[in-house]
Amino acid sequence: MENNNKPVVNLISKPQNMLKTVYTACRTCYSADYPINIYNGTDDEEKMLKLIERVISSGHYSTIEHIQVSFAVSNVSRACTHQLVRHRLMSFSQKSQRYVKEKGQFDYIIPPTIEKNPELKEKFIRFMAEISNQYQEFVNAGIPAEDARFVLPNAAASSLVVSMNLRELIHVANLRLCTRAQYEIRTMVKMMCDELIKSEPWLKPYLVAKCDRLGFCDEDKSCGRHAMLPKS
Repeated sequence: MENNNKPVVNLISKPQNMLKTVYTACRTCYSADYPINIYNGTDDEEKMLKLIERVISSGHYSTIEHIQVSFAVSNVSRACTHQLVRHRLMSFSQKSQRYVKEKGQFDYIIPPTIEKNPELKEKFIRFMAEISNQYQEFVNAGIPAEDARFVLPNAAASSLVVSMNLRELIHVANLRLCTRAQYEIRTMVKMMCDELIKSEPWLKPYLVAKCDRLGFCDEDKSCGRHAMLPKS
């Protein structure tokens, strides 16, 4: 059956004391005191944020690698997950097309550019039905799901659990929240960031497009939101 095109994203795991953990890592680099004493010795949020901002702004990103977050993601296309798995330092557990047989019409994502065109949308839906029928014919003929899946399209919806450290999440946000990133992965990453910011609002300045952090665009092409970095 046809799916809602919006991803479903939930934060399912994160450290209990995220801010204090990052602060402790930062402060330990500049202190003779034991890390546990640093951790237990302050609840001054302003003090912690000031040091964290200074350390991260200096490019000392190892201090934020101690934070691991996990998200449950559903209703995204295989095209989207193929982009996501290109990122390094992330862990993925994805719905398998080898072991999960599609029964009836498989769920799929319709790109907005096709969605807004009634004639093309109808053709898209009809084509998804044709693919589903061919897939079912192969499976019913005894073809293993791992081989029948060869006809399934990038539009097929998928689900996964994805985990990463905070440094990688910031990196992914900086790249994928760019307005030139594909709409679906941009939407998914924005939802991931928003989920984490709900409980960790101090991260909002970091979980943005790269140009918003830099104040300029260093890509080959720009959307125009920020001035291009002058070329030497």
